[in-house]
Amino acid sequence: MRKILSRTAVAALSMAFVTEAMATEWNVSLWGKRRAFTEHVEKLAELVSEKTGGEFTLNISYGGLSKNRENLDGISIGAFEMAQFCAGYHRDKNPSITVMELPFLGVSSLEQEIELSMAVYQHPAVVEDLARWDATLLMPSPLPQYNLVGMGDAPAKLGDFAGLSVRATGGIGKAMETVGAVPTSMSATEVRQAMDSGVVKAVAFAPHAHMSYGTIENATWWTSNLNPGTVNCPVVVNTEALNSLSDAHRDALLGSVEESLNHYVATYNGKTMDAWGPALDERGITKVAFTDEEIAAFKEAAAAPAAKAWIEENTARGLPAQELYDMVTGMIANGS
Repeated sequence: MRKILSRTAVAALSMAFVTEAMATEWNVSLWGKRRAFTEHVEKLAELVSEKTGGEFTLNISYGGLSKNRENLDGISIGAFEMAQFCAGYHRDKNPSITVMELPFLGVSSLEQEIELSMAVYQHPAVVEDLARWDATLLMPSPLPQYNLVGMGDAPAKLGDFAGLSVRATGGIGKAMETVGAVPTSMSATEVRQAMDSGVVKAVAFAPHAHMSYGTIENATWWTSNLNPGTVNCPVVVNTEALNSLSDAHRDALLGSVEESLNHYVATYNGKTMDAWGPALDERGITKVAFTDEEIAAFKEAAAAPAAKAWIEENTARGLPAQELYDMVTGMIANGS
């Protein structure tokens, strides 16, 4: 009997050890709070856990692991296995994907933004660019066109932006310079304080961020049709951690990306945009619409020079910049 009990105990201990060995936990570095911008990561965590019977879990942290501008650095040293960041936060670290932040590309939907981003992420030069940080691009965080929320007198024409301090990153910041604004790059978590203190008078964000970070709480106007562009904020994983996953866990992760993005789009196009209009109306925020002629002039002044400068700068870095730009603009022209 003692022998039987001993064998049973050993078997139980062995099974416990195997179960422990099979379990995988990844730490995921985000920032702010749960919002439309992070719904695909939340959904991914849910799906991965379901598909693996709880053996593979994603532990999501909102600011507890790293500052948002340092997430790519954290990935590079293996401080955590997954993270979200925005290309415009550190353009020199990820120049290849900043092609998606050029102004007035003409992207018309979140679905199109996903298709374009995934094509860029799979380009060999982009894969190599992010590999410098031991990072593999997993999925984008598609955002609609940015518009400005501001304080003080509402601009009646584009010339009224002259001298206005604006929080605007990447290509949007370059575009705003062409109409005389003074762009300042700062992370989303710094924006409300900068507005409250008067460091910036206007902020370029997508609708969800204007609501999440409270820029509409002291705003008096917003631009309803400026649409200068958007930012590209990928979710990346540490390449070594990805390669060390079992086949089943890797399949669960990669196989859940499409459904996670579909969930994100449904949430953003539904819940977020349904709340946006009423949020502005409740606060009496003036909606500013510019004429077609002014928008056309803005695009002419901003788009071509920014693209030319981007191609020249990144060709000098050794990137196939013209090829990347032509791929993106070609897909847009073909309705992709």
